[in-house]
Amino acid sequence: MTILIKILQFVLSLSILVIIHELGHFTLAKLFKTRVEKFYLFFDPWFSLFKFKRGETEYGIGWLPLGGYVKISGMIDESMDKEQMKLPPQPYEFRSKSSLQRLLIMTGGVVFNFILAMLIYVLVLFGWGETYLPTANVKYGIEVDSVGYAIGLRNGDKIISVDNQHVENFIHISSDIVLNNRKSIQVDRNGEVLNIEVPKEYIPKMLKGKGGIDPRIPFGPFVVAAYGKDSPGKDAGILIGDELVGIDSIRFAFYDEFQKYLRENKDHPLMLNLLRKGENINITMTPGSSGLLGINRTVSIDKIFDLKTIKYGFLESIPAGINKGFKTVADYLKQFKLLFSKHTKAYESLGGFITIGNIFPGVWDWQAFWNLTAFLSIILAVMNILPIPALDGGHVMFLLFEVITGRKPSDKFLEYAQIVGMILLLALLIFANGNDILRLIRK
Repeated sequence: MTILIKILQFVLSLSILVIIHELGHFTLAKLFKTRVEKFYLFFDPWFSLFKFKRGETEYGIGWLPLGGYVKISGMIDESMDKEQMKLPPQPYEFRSKSSLQRLLIMTGGVVFNFILAMLIYVLVLFGWGETYLPTANVKYGIEVDSVGYAIGLRNGDKIISVDNQHVENFIHISSDIVLNNRKSIQVDRNGEVLNIEVPKEYIPKMLKGKGGIDPRIPFGPFVVAAYGKDSPGKDAGILIGDELVGIDSIRFAFYDEFQKYLRENKDHPLMLNLLRKGENINITMTPGSSGLLGINRTVSIDKIFDLKTIKYGFLESIPAGINKGFKTVADYLKQFKLLFSKHTKAYESLGGFITIGNIFPGVWDWQAFWNLTAFLSIILAVMNILPIPALDGGHVMFLLFEVITGRKPSDKFLEYAQIVGMILLLALLIFANGNDILRLIRK
C-alpha cells in the first residue's frame, strides 16, 4: 500500500508539472497566433490512451509517462515532422514568427514552471505555515554513523554552528555542509566547545547517504506498532502493543545505544524485556544476520522536541513564498554543479524514477505533496533550460545565436541537433535509472 501511495503521488505530481509546462508553450504560441496541432500529457508513440479535437488542436493522453509535448506548426521538435518543413512557410507557423516571439514561446514552459513553484510555496506557507526543528532545540544532541564518527563527531554532540555560522533549521545542516563546501563544525561536547574539521572525503560520502547528522532520539517508550518484512521478533512471540523496556536487563537511554547493542550481539541469544498489559515478560531470541529484531515503533518528532511554527497572513506569504522559491532555485543550482565535480562524484548518486518516487511519503500528506511538487517544478524548469538540443534550452540557444548573428541555423542542422539531443537525453535517462536498479540490487 505504501508503494502504491508513493506511485500515485508521483504520477499526479508529474501530470500537474507536465500540463503546466506545456501550457506555457501553448499559451505563448496562441498569444502570437501560432497554430498548435497537439497538446499531450505523456508521449503517444503508435497510439494514445485518450484524445479529442477542439478547434485546430488535438488534446490527448499518451501511454509513455516520460513527459509531454505540444506540437507547434512549422517547428522542428521531437515529432521530427520533416514533411511539413518541406512546404512553404505559412503565417500561422512557428518559423514565420519573429525571433523574439519564438524565443518567448520556447521559454514559456520554463517560466510557467517557475511561476507554479512560487505560487505553490505562497499557498503552502499561507495554509500551513512553516514548521521546523530549531538547531537549539535538539536537546539530546546528534546521532551519527561510522562516517560521521570517523571525522570526529560523536553521538550526543550539540551543534553550535557550521563554519562559525548559526544554522537555524536543524534539517538544513547536512545540505549546508554539502552545498556550501563548509570546512568545520562547532559542537558542544559535555560543556566543551570543539572544532571538528570537515575533510574533502566527507562530502562524497554524504552524497551517497552516509555521514548524515540526525537528532538523537530517546529509546523509550518503545511500543511495538508494526513488524518488518522479515521479523525475527514476531517469530519469537513479540506482539503488537508490547513495550520493549530493555534487553538482557539493560535499560537504554537512547535509541542509538539500543542499535549498537544489537549490532554487537547479533549472533547471540538475547533476552528481550517486555511489558505486556502491565505484566513483565521475557522472550529469548537471536536477531537476524542484519542485527535487527524486525519490529517498529511510531515516533512522533513533535512529542520529543519543541518544534517552531511560523504562521503567515496572505500578504506575508507572498514575499515569503517567492523568497523560498528563489532560495530553492539557488540550492538546486549548487546541487547541479556538484554533478560535474570529480571530487564529489555526485553523478554516482544521480537517480531516476525510483529515486524521485521515493521522495514522496508513504502516507498521503497534502502539505508534503505540494512542497515536493513545487521542488520538482523547479527541477523541471532548470533541466529544461539547459542548452541541450531537444530541450527548451537547446531551442533557446539557437534562437539567441540567430538574434546575435542575424543568421538562422538551417533546418537540416536543427534536425541533426534534435537527434543528437534526443540521444543524449536517452543516455542520461538510462544512466539515472540504471543507478536506481543497481542500488536495488546492492541492497
